[in-house]
Order: sequence, then structure tokens, then C-alpha cells
Amino acid sequence: MSVMRVFLVAAATVALAACPAGAGEYVDWLDDGTVLLKLGPDYDNAVIETSAAELGTAFGPDRQPFEGTTITILTHDEGAEGPISGPIQAFRPVWEELTGGTLEIELVHISDLYATMMLDLQRGTGANDAIVVASYFYGDLIAGEYILPVEEFMASGAYPEWTYESMPDSLRRLHTWESAGYGVLNDADGQILYYRRDVLNDPEWQERFEAEVGHTMPVPPRTWQQLLEVARFFNGKDWDANDDRPDHGMVLHLKVGEQGHYHFQSLSASFAITPGDQVDQYHNVYWFDPTDMTPLINSPGHVAALEFLQQLNETGPVEQIGWRLPQAWEYFLRGKAVFMFTWGDLGALCQDESRSNVKGNCAATVLPSSDRYWDHEARAWVEDDAPRFVGNTVGGSWHGVVSKLSKNQEAAYSFLALMAIEPVSLWNVQHGWTGVDPGYFYQFPPPAGSARVADYIKAGWDKEDVTDYLRAYNDTFTAPTMLDYLRIRGTPEYWSVLDSEVAAALGGRKAAKEALDDVAAAWEEITDRIGREQQLEAYQAAIGYKASM
Repeated sequence: MSVMRVFLVAAATVALAACPAGAGEYVDWLDDGTVLLKLGPDYDNAVIETSAAELGTAFGPDRQPFEGTTITILTHDEGAEGPISGPIQAFRPVWEELTGGTLEIELVHISDLYATMMLDLQRGTGANDAIVVASYFYGDLIAGEYILPVEEFMASGAYPEWTYESMPDSLRRLHTWESAGYGVLNDADGQILYYRRDVLNDPEWQERFEAEVGHTMPVPPRTWQQLLEVARFFNGKDWDANDDRPDHGMVLHLKVGEQGHYHFQSLSASFAITPGDQVDQYHNVYWFDPTDMTPLINSPGHVAALEFLQQLNETGPVEQIGWRLPQAWEYFLRGKAVFMFTWGDLGALCQDESRSNVKGNCAATVLPSSDRYWDHEARAWVEDDAPRFVGNTVGGSWHGVVSKLSKNQEAAYSFLALMAIEPVSLWNVQHGWTGVDPGYFYQFPPPAGSARVADYIKAGWDKEDVTDYLRAYNDTFTAPTMLDYLRIRGTPEYWSVLDSEVAAALGGRKAAKEALDDVAAAWEEITDRIGREQQLEAYQAAIGYKASM
């Protein structure tokens, strides 16, 4: 049981003794307006404090606003205590006691989620009242008018209260479309760099690096080129000193059909994006030319980035070409790799002493930038002595939306909103198994937000680890240059092609340029099949491109 969970249980016990009121198995209503949400023994009897005001006017100790109502939520299956699906299962009995309703959860493998969702929506069966979606599903959801704007629910005051104002612009864009809000806050995805603080700061290893390489070790690396140099130095050495076996520089998750292509996206951004003050034909674009939908994915910047990723891949275990996320995470947690760049889950999992050997040495920082980038307008490389950091929202940023086909839209929204209130959201972020990563202002300490580092420490975090981690995520989501997020019809199909071809290059079956040329050709076919004009219009809207008059 974590320190934070013990603290909350103890506080709840004192409060209950002092203020007996409407006590239930999962929800206690105290006389002073405090409400205690109890998660039960499967979740260490954790208790989360909120208030009657925050829960909304539809909720109360003597109210059952959705008695007799059954709702179904579709999400990907990572288990009862796994990322994204786990918290939904944890809070199901809480919502059921609050409302009198019944929540059914349809669980599918992550690779089947999009197809399962679209089959239901396109057939009009309405099997799911709410869906936990990745942000890249929006192109199809908006085009099909399949999901419901939620701002009327938010404004009613009847349901648990949360706000888009807690989001930086980079994340708010992923939950809205042309200023209308559709998504209910939950997870915030982006990739950052994790590294072994103890190893890189060890004077002996620093001395050996300088002797072997000829200059001091950059800690942390600020460019991808520096990182590759450090990863190559440590690769094959027994720097971990725990098992007398060689360790690795970088570990990646590269299994086809999973999420390996995200490594290419986040790494290639600083190679392939021409920075500028606004989005135009040449600046701050990554996927397509925003004037005609010509793919940019095989530009010299993208090709150089994939060639670089091929080299970086060689500093990791050969098995990683077939690894899913959990396998790669576990390798880093065991202390077998100096570096890993991935989502926020890893930073939280580093704190779990039952599976992590690196707590207290799990440093984090923003992703490095390339020391050169491709200028799309000049069609030339720009050498950059002070590389410009490129932020990202790579990943799903998994969150709930309400289906227009739902016959119980208010009930469905009320559950999603319960998961979005500040104390629940903050609790999810502080506990690594949930898969809910930080991104909202109240999850960051001042000056970026209102969170207290002390609360993370009570939840079991190492102070240095969490300080690095939260700073890295705040900087990633508020960077002046961002990797634009693809949200057009067919995005999963575009990305499936990219995933396969990146894997072919990393597996040695194709050269980087050949692989990305094949991606570009396939993307042209997809765009023409779906409709180039409508794809162009959606792409421009998604990235904020305004055509000049």
C-alpha cells in the first residue's frame, strides 16, 4: 500500500468518526459537504476526497438520478489494474452507488478498439453509450457526426465539474473540434526522455566516457546526436553491475501493430519540422503539405530521422523489435538500459518498488532535438547550434466521448465527468498502474500549476524523480514548436502503413528512404480513395492552417 493511500484511508477514518452521515460501501456523504469516494480492497481501500458541490446538483445522499439505467462504455482491455481500463473498473461501483445506475464495460484489445467502435457507429446499433477514444479517432468521429458535444452538460451544474481551462492549448485541441468541446478530460499523452541519473552522473563513467570519446559527457543529452553517442558508449558494457551481463544504451517498444511508430513520430519531429511563428505551407507542418495533401513523410528530414532511429535501435536489445510497451518498460525498470523515451506511465512505474530497481534514479527531461533540420521552403538542411526544442502530444491521450446513438447520454456523461474531476484525475496521475498521465495545470507544481510535490511524495514518489518528471511534461506540452497531431478520416489506416514500413526499415528489410517512399505512395492512394478535398479541409482545420486569400 502506498504512503498516499495509507494517508487517505487514515484521514477518512478520522472524518467519519467526527462527522457520521450518509455512509455507503463506496461513497460517504459527510455533514460538512465533504464526500469520500472509496475504491475497495482491490485498490488498497483508497479513499479520495471531493465535495457535494464538485459532484453536481444531480448527486446527493438521497438521490439516485439514474436508478434502473444501464450504460455501456467501450475501452481497450489492459486488465482490472492496468492502464486506462483499470481506473474505469475501479470507479464503476462508486458511480453505481452515486447514481443507482449500472455500468457495463466492453473490453477489447487495443488493436481492435477502432474497428469495434466504427462497426457499432456505422451500423447504428448504439451498443455503446460512451467510448474511450484516442484523439486520432476524431477525424472519423467528427466526419460521421457520431459523437455529442458536451458543453451543455458541463454548463448545467448537474454533473461532476471539470473544465477545459485546465488544459494547455496543445491538449485542448485534442478534445475539441473547431472550438466545440467533445472529449472529457482523462489522460494526457506525450513522450519524454528517461535516463539513469546515477549512471550518467557517476564520476567514474564520466571519466571513462571522456577518455573513450574525447569530450565530456552531456548530462542530459540535449540533441539526438549527443544521445546516440552516449547510448553507443554504454551499450554492451556491464554498467548496471547487478548480473555480470552486458546492458544496453536505449530500449524501445517496436512491435508491429502496437505503438512502435510513435517512437518515429516523436524522434523525427525536430528533424522534419521547419520551425516558424505560424502554421503555413512550410512551417510547423509534419504530415502533409496543407495546400494539396501531398505527403511530407518521405522528406529528407523524415528519411534522416528514420536512418537515425535505425542506428539508435542498434544500441538496444535485439528482441525489442517484437516488444510491446510493457516488455520494454520492464527492461528499463529492471535497470538494463540507460535511456528510454516513452509516455508518462514509465515515470510513475519507476516508483513501484515491487517491480522497479530504478526508483530515485529515474531522471526525466524533454526529448532532445536534432542539431539540424530540413527547411521545407528553402529545400535545404539548416545546421542549428542551439537546437529548437519540439514538443509533442504523441499517443492516444485516451479520454471518453458520448455516442450520439446513446439513449442514456446524461448517465454516460456523468460517469466520464466523475473520472475528470480534479481529485480523481490527480489520484490517477499519482498512481502508475492507472496509465493516466499528467498534462493539466492542477497536476503540476507552481509556477506552472497548483499541485504540491509533497502530495506526490506521500503517494510514494521520489522527490527528484517527480520533480524532473513534472517539469519535463509541462515543458513538452507548452513548447513553442509542436508536432502537429493527425486527426483526419482514416488516420488509423495512414498510421498502420507507417507502422509497417518503419518496422521494415528497423528490421533491415528496407532502406529508410525506400520505406518512407512506400508510405508516401500508399498515403496518396488512401487520400484519393477517401476524397482529397475533404481530407484537405479536415487537415487544415485540425492543424489550424489558414489559407492565404
